[in-house]
Formats: sequence, structure tokens, C-alpha cells
Amino acid sequence: MERPTVYAIDFGTTNSLLAAASPHRVFEPIPLDANAPDPTVLRSVLFFPSAREVFYGERALREYAAHGMQGRLIRSIKKHLPSRAFIGTRIEERPMNLEDLIGAFLAVMRRRANAHFGVDVTRVVLGRPALFSEVPEDDRFAEYRLERAARIAGFEDVSFCPEPVAAAASFRERLPERRLVLVGDFGGGTSDFTCLWLGPEPFDPSHVLAIGGVSVAGDALDGSIMRARVARHFGAEVRYRVPMGANLLEMPSMLRARLCSPADLSILSARDVMAHLRDIERWSLGPDDRRRMEQLFVLIEDAQGFALFEAIERAKRELSRAERAEIAWRYPPIDLREPIDRASFRDGARRELGRILDALDDTLLRAGVGPRDVDVVCLTGGTARVPALAEELAARFGEAKLTRARAFHSVIDGLARRAQAVA
Repeated sequence: MERPTVYAIDFGTTNSLLAAASPHRVFEPIPLDANAPDPTVLRSVLFFPSAREVFYGERALREYAAHGMQGRLIRSIKKHLPSRAFIGTRIEERPMNLEDLIGAFLAVMRRRANAHFGVDVTRVVLGRPALFSEVPEDDRFAEYRLERAARIAGFEDVSFCPEPVAAAASFRERLPERRLVLVGDFGGGTSDFTCLWLGPEPFDPSHVLAIGGVSVAGDALDGSIMRARVARHFGAEVRYRVPMGANLLEMPSMLRARLCSPADLSILSARDVMAHLRDIERWSLGPDDRRRMEQLFVLIEDAQGFALFEAIERAKRELSRAERAEIAWRYPPIDLREPIDRASFRDGARRELGRILDALDDTLLRAGVGPRDVDVVCLTGGTARVPALAEELAARFGEAKLTRARAFHSVIDGLARRAQAVA
């Protein structure tokens, strides 16, 4: 039986997948998580009940609940790769840098794949966003960190492929003749674009006219819902007055931004930040503000940020099917029920949608083409289903040009083809 010699990994902000290849064969994405609704999809989540034990994917979420939400749940770690300010974290008293955390996650993917195939593979083609960062130095820094993490995981030969280019490779076989294609890959952490000529002939890098992207996608849209509809329940609009001071103050904007970021909420648990928040509660103007601050402390101290953002994401997904939804989340003493509709979601996400569309326009500009020149728009990634985004794309290109690939598998399929090319 033929066995793979190279793995292909789509390490995502929200979900991760692994496929494989040999010189003569591409292997389908393998089951990485028996507990997941789709076993080929491993949630990009780690849970440390202690510094000596760690769980991944759906098991991480179950263990987190079984441990009474005590321990350290880590999600969206890919988002921090371009950030020089984020070195790592501490699990109890054990320091772990970002590369160690991602390396541990990639290592469990590699171990499960090795067990599945009965081999020991040390070569990998890793997907990466078109841009980790709009700052070139930070983009290179992010790729360097991801390569280090892959080597920590046991990979000795590491190469990269832009995720939208991989999605395009998966899509190419559907085209009967050469077309100008825009690939939009909308994930949890980044929105990536590739403008290229695509057809039944073998892909060549010279076919790519431009690649672009921005670190704004599903997580940022969840954050926009938090900012517009939910954060006020957790003190974002609290007003307070410092003793002996005359000025009426509001929650600092930096703390509001942390509160509205799924990846950054845990930073509020830092000792100096909590001390400042306690002062704000003490100096707040009335019982309603103090109640909301108490809800914030429950959210932080009981590590409930992940559960709250899961409820927000559920409401966002419901808005893909219906005009209205409800953000419903209960964790005593908090009982949150906040209605939201598509119009208010679009209004609250105007800033995030604008940045995504600006990155799209910039990609087309650098490719030297306009929306009318594009023959086909291939959309992939879960965030592509968001109606507010889909409507903007239809307005630019026309609904007839839009085609939707498999939300989670188009990138890994293309990465596996690239892995076969280097096997």
C-alpha cells in the first residue's frame, strides 16, 4: 500500500485540517478529531487544566466544561503570530512562548496523522495567509515563527503556500477554459485574496497577478457584535469619577478593545488590569454600572470569554439563515438575551467590512484589473457565508459570478496538491 511522504496542513485561526501526498497520490483529509461533527476538522483550541496536561479540539472544550471552566483555554493563537508584543503566556508558573503553543498543536496533528498512516513523516506544506500583516517585516516575522513552530512539532522540511492560491488550485479543475479568477478566502483571522488566470492547464506561479489580504475576518466580525450589542452588559459604557476629581470618565478605549476581541479578552485578567477595573467599579456612578462591572469580573475570573463568544458566533451564523437572531447566554448571575438583526449587524460591522473590502480593492488595483474584468469569484471559508459580506461582493461583481467552494476543505485540498508536487 502506498504511503504518504509529505503532509499538507491548513492551520487556521478557528479550525485546522491535515491531508497528505506521495509522488503518485493525493490522500484525503484525515480524521483528526473523533469527537467533532466533522472528524476531519480539528478546532484550533487548546485547554491546559494544569501545566502538565493539555487537550485539543472538541476534547479541549469538553474538558474545559468538566473542569468547571478552571484552567487555561487558548484559542485564536494564529492571530498573534505577527505581533512582536505577544511573546507567549504562562500556564501556572510554566512559561510557554507562542511557538511552543503552536508547535504543540501541530505536533498532535502530526502524531495523529503518523498513527493513521503508519509512517513517520517529517515534511510539510503549510498554508499561510496571503498576508499575516500589512507590515512586510511583521509578515516575515510571522512566517518565521510558524516555521519554528513546525520544527518544534517534528517537521524537518517546511514549505509554505498562500491559502488563497491553494484554494484556487482546488477550484481549477472546474473551469473548462482559461478565466480571470478572484479567490476570496474568508476565515476566522484573515481575509485573503488572489487574482489570477486559471484554467485546465497546469498551474504556474506566473498566472498570479496579485495577492492581498487583511487580518480581519470572522473573529473581528464577532468582535463587532460584541462591541455594538453585548459589551455594554459588561461595563463598556460605564462612567466614573476619580475621588477628588471633577472630570467624568469612561471605560478606557484600550480596555474596551480587549473586551471585544476573542483573542485578547484573557489579557484583562492581568493583575494590574484587574486592579484598575476594580477601581473603576468602586468609582462608578450608580448601581447599574456596578452590576455590569460585576458581570465583567465574572466573565474574566471564571474564564467565560470563550463561551460568550461562542454564543455570539451562533447568533452570527443564524443571521446567515434568518433576518433576526438572539444572542443568548446564561452563566449565573448573568442571563444575557440580546436581539440582533442583519441590518444592525451590518451597521455595527461597518468598520470591519470596510477594511476587508479595501483589501479586496487594493488587490484588484495591483493586479491592474477591475470588477468587470473578473470572470469568476471563488469564495471559500466560513465567513464567506455572512450575508453582509456576500451582498457587498454581489454588488461589486454580480451574483452570477460568485461561486462558493466547500467552506473548510478547499484550502486543504489545494495544499495537498501542492504537497504532491514537492513529494
